[in-house]
Amino acid sequence: MPDRNVGPHDAQRAFDSAGAFLRGHFVYTSGRHGADYLEKFRILEDPQATTELAGMIVRQFMPLRPELVAGPTTGGIILAYEVARQLGVNAVYVERGESGGRVLRRGFEISADTRVLVVDDVVTTGGSLAETQACITSAGGVVIGIGVLADRTAGRAATEVPFFACLTVDFPSYSPDACPQCAAGIPVGSPRGSSKKVPA
Repeated sequence: MPDRNVGPHDAQRAFDSAGAFLRGHFVYTSGRHGADYLEKFRILEDPQATTELAGMIVRQFMPLRPELVAGPTTGGIILAYEVARQLGVNAVYVERGESGGRVLRRGFEISADTRVLVVDDVVTTGGSLAETQACITSAGGVVIGIGVLADRTAGRAATEVPFFACLTVDFPSYSPDACPQCAAGIPVGSPRGSSKKVPA
């Protein structure tokens, strides 16, 4: 586990220095438009930043005595591994099922009543977390908390268990017909194609 304590300001600096905040004109997975984008893989490609942010999650949930860490594919794999490593427990990964939802594959099993910490990279709608939690519960585990690198809902993601985000942001989004960038004639870009960092 990292020696130094990492707080919210350190988390902000980690995202900033990794170039994870982008500004431009983006279409989100929901179909809504916005001027801001959080490129989670800029953080996950940085081992030091990932280790330190995972440490924030570990310190938050260690008192709840998690016995297993679970993360959804794909971004949740790296985070689940690192959080589990720091906690000294195993990790499992849940994948999309052929008929929707999330499932355990590759021989992963969860013993009955195992205390499971669910982690993910970025919360946008909370759907992935809800599916992961449902998968763990149906497998017999008990979800004792949810930890994420960043919460894009500004704290509006509803969970029935303790929730923690290393960083909380609020990115306004618009329907295409009400999008200011569309009205200004700014072309839609891709996160990879944007080099403009969002000011902190």
